[in-house]
Amino acid sequence: MNKTRLEAFSDGVLAIIITIMVLEIKVPHGVDFNSLKPILPVFLSYILSFIYVGIYWNNHHHMMHTVKQVSGGILWANLHLLFWLSLIPFVTAWIGENHFAPFPMTMYGVILLMCAVAYFILQALILKKHGPDSVLSKAIGKDIKGKLSPVFYILGIIASSFNGLIAGGFYVLVAIMWLIPDNRIEKIVAEKED
Repeated sequence: MNKTRLEAFSDGVLAIIITIMVLEIKVPHGVDFNSLKPILPVFLSYILSFIYVGIYWNNHHHMMHTVKQVSGGILWANLHLLFWLSLIPFVTAWIGENHFAPFPMTMYGVILLMCAVAYFILQALILKKHGPDSVLSKAIGKDIKGKLSPVFYILGIIASSFNGLIAGGFYVLVAIMWLIPDNRIEKIVAEKED
């Protein structure tokens, strides 16, 4: 099966997710800086979630660049990932509206953890389809960031029962870790083209 429909569908869903998130930001009822204070938690939660969706879009794009063919299992794994990503607007609005309260922050962490698990499953199925000598297999290597992320999500989930902001610190840490450009796939593809 060709991968173009999978990529196009995924791009569309991710664009809708970002659109839904930005529509949750309500216009302030005032014309000065103080009128922005009540919506600051909503805006901060939007920024963090936008970064997460951007990270997933970027990594998904790079991973799909290495794929030659997709199977039914890969299609379902991709839908599984999109399902969890589609819940990000809900938990983003929830943590923003409730000023990073503990239980919403727990659920935010659970959704982030499930996105990571779903991405891992998708990646594993692609690796299974393309084999240990594939471009993706060589590019991933030890995948330290991929292994550390779930650990930090779990620490954030645990911390959220004490303090939502500490949990947020773990979630921000993972985002920062993934924001650092990761050119493993680009490097392997460039080497292969030369």
